[in-house]
Amino acid sequence: MCRYSKNSRQRVHKMGELFGTDGIRGVANRHPMSAEIAFKVGQTIAHLFRRNGHRAKVVIGKDTRISGYMLESSLEAGITSMGGDAYLVGVMPTPGISYITHSMRADAGIVISASHNPYQDNGLKIFGADGFKLTDAREAQIEQMIFGGKLNELLPEARSMGKATRIDDVNGRYIVFLKNTFPRDLSMEGMKIVLDTANGATYRVAPDTFVELGVDLQVIHNKPDGININHQCGSQHTQGLREKVLESGAALGLAFDGDGDRLIAVDEKGREITGDQMLVICAHAMKREGRLASNLLVTTVMSNLGLKLACKKYGFDHYASQVGDRYVLEDMLRMGATIGGEDSGHMIFLDHHKTGDGIIAAMQLVAAMLKENKPLSELARLMDVFPQELINVEVKNKPDIEDVPRLIDAIRQAEKELGEEGRILVRYSGTQNICRVMVEGPTDTVTGKYARGIADIVKEELG
Repeated sequence: MCRYSKNSRQRVHKMGELFGTDGIRGVANRHPMSAEIAFKVGQTIAHLFRRNGHRAKVVIGKDTRISGYMLESSLEAGITSMGGDAYLVGVMPTPGISYITHSMRADAGIVISASHNPYQDNGLKIFGADGFKLTDAREAQIEQMIFGGKLNELLPEARSMGKATRIDDVNGRYIVFLKNTFPRDLSMEGMKIVLDTANGATYRVAPDTFVELGVDLQVIHNKPDGININHQCGSQHTQGLREKVLESGAALGLAFDGDGDRLIAVDEKGREITGDQMLVICAHAMKREGRLASNLLVTTVMSNLGLKLACKKYGFDHYASQVGDRYVLEDMLRMGATIGGEDSGHMIFLDHHKTGDGIIAAMQLVAAMLKENKPLSELARLMDVFPQELINVEVKNKPDIEDVPRLIDAIRQAEKELGEEGRILVRYSGTQNICRVMVEGPTDTVTGKYARGIADIVKEELG
């Protein structure tokens, strides 16, 4: 959000303008996803992450959006102008950049991606040397430097500028890492699986990984053209995958999002399996093997009521974090958990990786199927999914929900009428100008009625 000085009409920076719940995100070629901001991000990272007597080494990866070329060049220019070295790895999933940053002993990694958003959006996600996403405090420091007006004073002389190197073998390194997360005593040999790579960052590495594991593989939506990423495909649009699974007689289908950190599955009957259901399946399998650290599954407040009941039924604890994978991760680390995630399909397995990884999640799901010797449709019944309605409403601004009296009154009235049979959650997206209205209740009719009623008020008051 920005404000303007009445006198000068100059842009005045307000903290929180750049970074949301998952890095910087916005419409490509417009503020803040402009070449200018990307250049300054590169400069800032190169300055902040250098060590004494050592230039900052920064890995840059991207998904398949056409705007990735512009932003990649701008980041490279910014890093090298500030005396850092840029390592360009091309198209790679976000969790792949986390892995490569850590394994190469780089000082930072930057992913150019807007995840599940449409092609016209783009974003920047930043990892530290340890492979974890940056803290809120570190992001605030970067933002302060970008708008502080002093970057030019920090520029080195020409002889101390950095270099850029293109690295071509990272896919192979990442594939080896991924395969090693699948149990060696199990085999996918001959298993029929359909992949939907969303015309995104997994379009090469995911099929290659499963083929190397012996899978009888079919792949759809793996021909990116710069603008078809996430378009009617991937984890948010599974109709094509469901049809292909039924047509081919596959054991399951696996759909990734644009940057490969999310997974949604389809069972052998062509039914979509949610992130919550997959988390319960995997946590249940881990508990049976004695691998469920702290006897705990961490999700978010957006998780279905059925997940909480399933955790209680199978004897493990549940903790609900704020929405956003970074907050799930923070709570996992704080509480000693190794599995957590979101209903959207963002799943973190800390015994394998330091961030959410759609391909690793797929490996763990298939492993659970093989260990239990049960089809995915049967495992999905471990959790009863309560009727849920989620409506996304575009908004012009994001005032505190408590400061919108008409909206608060509607929420409280609906909560009173639902009683113990449901719940309501209204929150803003951390990456888009969207207000999410989520209602759970005893029937689809009831949840739909309350969700639509509250969404209409959001639109009238804030749209």
